[in-house]
Amino acid sequence: MSSENKPTLLKSKMFWVGMLYFAEGFPLGVFFDVFPVHFRQQGVNLSEIGFLSLLGLAWTLKFLWAPAVDHYRHHRRWMALVDLGMGTVMLAMAIHAGFGPWTWIAIGVFTLLSATNDIAIDGYTIELLDKRELGLANGLRIGFYRVGMLAAGFVLILSDYIGWTGTYLAAAVLFVLLALACLRAPRERTVERVHGLSLRAELRGLLVHPLPFAGVLLFLLGTLWLVDRTTRWSTSHELFWWYALGAALPLWLVSVARHRRNGNGGARMLTEGPMFGTLLAMLARPYMLPVIGFILIFKLGDAAMGFMVKPFWVDAGFTASQIGLVSVNLGLVLSIAGGVAGGWFTDRVGIFRALWLLGLCQIISNLGYAWAATAIPLGTDTALIPLQHQVLMYAASGLESFTGGLGTAAFLAFLMAIVDQRHSATEYALLSSVFALSRSVAGWAGGFGAESMGYADYFLLTFFLGFPAFLLLPWVRRMLAYAAEKNCDKTS
Repeated sequence: MSSENKPTLLKSKMFWVGMLYFAEGFPLGVFFDVFPVHFRQQGVNLSEIGFLSLLGLAWTLKFLWAPAVDHYRHHRRWMALVDLGMGTVMLAMAIHAGFGPWTWIAIGVFTLLSATNDIAIDGYTIELLDKRELGLANGLRIGFYRVGMLAAGFVLILSDYIGWTGTYLAAAVLFVLLALACLRAPRERTVERVHGLSLRAELRGLLVHPLPFAGVLLFLLGTLWLVDRTTRWSTSHELFWWYALGAALPLWLVSVARHRRNGNGGARMLTEGPMFGTLLAMLARPYMLPVIGFILIFKLGDAAMGFMVKPFWVDAGFTASQIGLVSVNLGLVLSIAGGVAGGWFTDRVGIFRALWLLGLCQIISNLGYAWAATAIPLGTDTALIPLQHQVLMYAASGLESFTGGLGTAAFLAFLMAIVDQRHSATEYALLSSVFALSRSVAGWAGGFGAESMGYADYFLLTFFLGFPAFLLLPWVRRMLAYAAEKNCDKTS
């Protein structure tokens, strides 16, 4: 069917933004909601389920292979192929819905495919939209991404009625439908393609550039260390780390020697390549270092508080039903509303002004939980919680969810606006990975903060953690102007 004969709905950019981000959110919901419940019901111990979460590093590290998606383009094909791949994993889980060594491989493949899907969808969306559409699009993106996660919850409910085999079959069917839908999306814009080196030549260029090569080696060793922290694999192979370090050091010395012999040739090869070169070129861009700092800390207050909210509800005496109804379900609706409102506001006033105005709203909302933690005594029996305390907790939750959506809409519009459209998937994956890293670290540190300071003081601290990002706004303004100037002539 030609584009002229398509129904009006299928021509709408915003329809496809909603559809694609539903497809992006659904796998994340399967990973975080379906897999843990299934395996725990099978009697899998908590340490193994916890180790399962390490496979989710694929979403944080997706920038490593994002350049390949950018280099070969055809984002719609990437989306369709990885959706079919995830459907195949669901089919395998349906056929053998047990737990064993093969399960680690299957879920590892699933997370890699899902992360690749994120890269393709983000790159496609950036190329599809005009700058003036980013605000509303990001509001819809936030909403439908979470609807996709919510859909995984409904798939989970099916397990009580049709068993795990039927549940995974239903998920497989949905992935196939999403793959077919991706192929119906509007064709990608014609964007100037950067013709880089072959992968072999680029890796050779990386080898003669000691600092990036050292970074790759440290990344590989760090990943092995994270795995070893959980599995204690090295205790049965006492000399493993000596062998690993013994191999890494000579490789790095070879890199230094080749760099001296080749001069700047290797550096030039690396900078021109489609993979590592894109990352280095982005880091060399004016104002990028303070902008990366801004990305790290813009939502620090939200991230630092987020992981401690549910424990606070529990310790305050609220039931799981109350938490699920208000903090999860109603919170989702308000977050979507906040995302749409924030997108509309961003389109009207501009990204820079929306960042600081909506960012301020997002910070102030933390005071609601600080107030609730001061007023509500911990350990109260559920039946004895006064009405005013319930209203206060519900209001704090609603305010936090809504303003979180406001700030996220402006923040994502900012990320999309500053990437080079020739490398949109690569650069956006890298920037979103920076944000994901700060979120993980802040959530990990939050447990120590709340335990040592108490909920009220810790929530008040998260309010102040939101302000340092504002000191970097001058560089944010300059980066937006620089990106607008560079991107305006790169599409045809």
